[in-house]
Amino acid sequence: MSLELMNMLDSSLAFALAAGGYIVPFLFVLTIVVFFHELGHFAVARWNGVAVEAFSIGFGSEIFGFTDKHGTRWKFAWIPLGGYVRFQDDANAASMPQAGASSGQDGNFHDKSLGARMAVTAAGPIANFILAAVIFAVQAFFMGEYVRSPRVDEVRPDSAAFEAGMQVGDVVRAIDGSAIESFSDMRRKVLRSPEQALLFTIERDGALLDIPVVPRLEVVTDVFGNESRAGVLGVIYRQSGPEDATHVEFGVVGAVGEGVARTYGVARDTLAYVGDMIIGRQSAEQIGGPLRIAQISGQSADLGWLALIQLTALLSVSIGLINLFPIPLLDGGHLLYYAIEGVLGRPMAERWQQAGFRLGFALVIGLMLFVTWNDLRHLQVFAFLSDVLS
Repeated sequence: MSLELMNMLDSSLAFALAAGGYIVPFLFVLTIVVFFHELGHFAVARWNGVAVEAFSIGFGSEIFGFTDKHGTRWKFAWIPLGGYVRFQDDANAASMPQAGASSGQDGNFHDKSLGARMAVTAAGPIANFILAAVIFAVQAFFMGEYVRSPRVDEVRPDSAAFEAGMQVGDVVRAIDGSAIESFSDMRRKVLRSPEQALLFTIERDGALLDIPVVPRLEVVTDVFGNESRAGVLGVIYRQSGPEDATHVEFGVVGAVGEGVARTYGVARDTLAYVGDMIIGRQSAEQIGGPLRIAQISGQSADLGWLALIQLTALLSVSIGLINLFPIPLLDGGHLLYYAIEGVLGRPMAERWQQAGFRLGFALVIGLMLFVTWNDLRHLQVFAFLSDVLS
């Protein structure tokens, strides 16, 4: 066997093994997130007397399932990239009204009051936020949190912090007026603010000083080798021992509050990134799709179940936010239609609804193609194929 063929087979085997190691963690994370999202729709629909015909994890043909006493078919389908709840008078999994459905039939979703329909629609994203808050709360209750002081132990030469005049021993108390409680708080703010002027309030020798700093835009690499564009300050915190970090413990009420706060923080940072991307401060090349999520799931699984569960919380927040975007076909698009109905006092004309759904479908497909292209480039699939075919 030639050396070239052996190298090609080795590369193919390594690629296949890596991909295979991502599948199970990816399906675990995605199934939990999708299940709770659809469970939110399902539960509120049942509470409002809506007949639910199907509860599906995945799309396409059914693999297995069962029918409960209320007539709902619970099933797993072959394409595990989402899920849906189908109501009695739905035309499809996107909950579009069924043409010619019997109006007034008991259990029809589209015959329910405007408030009931909005509650059912919003329940999916809300369930995602609740899931994330519960995961973060449980983590806070059982593990607490180690808080490192926002102290500067080293300033790298020729860095943004060096040019701004920051010194060893400075303690960051606020950034742009927002209190900074830990080194992690400061790092998160800087990471999402490349090339943006930030006003640091620091404590130096007992006095408070305001120092403007502009974090540099750099490509940073995480422990798994994943690259991303981020703001870099150029300061280092050196923990000398356990006594150098404060361990914060939470009771039940405190843990719930911490869970909600962390969920809010993830949502806030995500929306801030989207806003920066729209105005050009961030690159859209960092947006990932199913392949990137699968990769990160596998990498998180290598770190242990705790990292995988935390990834589940982060993904749950992201799925909840995405579904609230006012794009027809998504939950946010339905809520937009209902808001217009509330203003007009009647539903939008069917032709406009259909046009909106077609536009939404095109946008969603376009986004999926874009993030898949990003994923393939990030995973260097094109380079791999080039090596194999050359």
